[in-house]
Amino acid sequence: MVVVTAVALAPSAAADPAPHAATQDAVTQYQITNEAPGAGITVRDNAALWSVTSGTGVIGKAQPIGPDTRAHIGSLTKTYTAAMVLQLVAEGRVSLDTPVETYLPGVVDGNGYDGSKISVRQLLNHTSGIADYMTLGGGFNPANQLHPHTLAEVASWGLAEKPLFAPGTSTQYSDTNAILAGMIIEKVTGHSYAQELAARITTPLGLANTYLPTPGDKTMPAGSERGYLTKKILGSLFFVDVTEVAEPSVGGSGGGLVSSGADQTRFLQALLAGQVVPPAQLAEMLTVAPVPDKLSGDYFGLGLVRFTLPCGGQAWGHYGQWPGYTSIAAATTGGRSAFATLNVTPTAGSSSGSGSGGPGMNERVPMNTALCDQG
Repeated sequence: MVVVTAVALAPSAAADPAPHAATQDAVTQYQITNEAPGAGITVRDNAALWSVTSGTGVIGKAQPIGPDTRAHIGSLTKTYTAAMVLQLVAEGRVSLDTPVETYLPGVVDGNGYDGSKISVRQLLNHTSGIADYMTLGGGFNPANQLHPHTLAEVASWGLAEKPLFAPGTSTQYSDTNAILAGMIIEKVTGHSYAQELAARITTPLGLANTYLPTPGDKTMPAGSERGYLTKKILGSLFFVDVTEVAEPSVGGSGGGLVSSGADQTRFLQALLAGQVVPPAQLAEMLTVAPVPDKLSGDYFGLGLVRFTLPCGGQAWGHYGQWPGYTSIAAATTGGRSAFATLNVTPTAGSSSGSGSGGPGMNERVPMNTALCDQG
């Protein structure tokens, strides 16, 4: 169902705006700048959990976005995928520098690709040169939202495009890399990605709000954020509810997860504390590619982006987008983690189209503020 609504935005601060005033201001500005119905930030500081919010998660309702509010998290999924691959590395079942062909024979082959020359590591740090399937012919194709897909189908959309560059010679973000990593998880374990996610991460960490939707099931649980696209027509701002439009299996192991601020901060805090993968494999995750991404300038580790904080030090996390949802999350090795969510993705022709700026732009401001906020 698609619902189009015209509304005037009115940000609403948390009930008690005094604590964490800097972060409250950042989340309010994040909402206003991106012309979103609502935004929220959840922070863990070792054992303490706090959050701030502005606006609403559902147009027409007073529904603040809190720590347990579920949302599509898009490419934040990639960190879970990388962590599971690194667990398999620790178990001796996968090797980072072994060719993809060893685990997925015949999958990455032809059209300029040679799976014997692309390593697992190159999938996880985006140095594989494999094209991104999120194109008009693949993930953005409306026809592909009408029915479920296997990971192999989704990967084939990217592999149908010519390589971006020779493996290991550059860095460029590609969703196809994480889909292939998910296929490796399934091939090596003999279980579905969802089964391995539950057994390896969500159940051990108690992440009750984090799951991969069943292919074909576009519904969101009661109390979740609704996701919107925006459009300005003759000066009026319209919101299109697209919560139940995108097919979850199009995201899969690269972007299909639903989660919450409480779960995201718990997962990243545990990951950076060495509670998800052993220290040796965590060190691999935090080793960045030798050159930054050609488009964003980000340095990629394995399933992680390295962020430099304005208060000093670094944080590790990822961006996430899904139709109607924008998010970012990161954690430090000192025990602090933050998750910011916004219930729009801007579209061409809206003033928010330049407001979000895509990954790496104003998404960083609320996250950085939260990670540096000692108030």
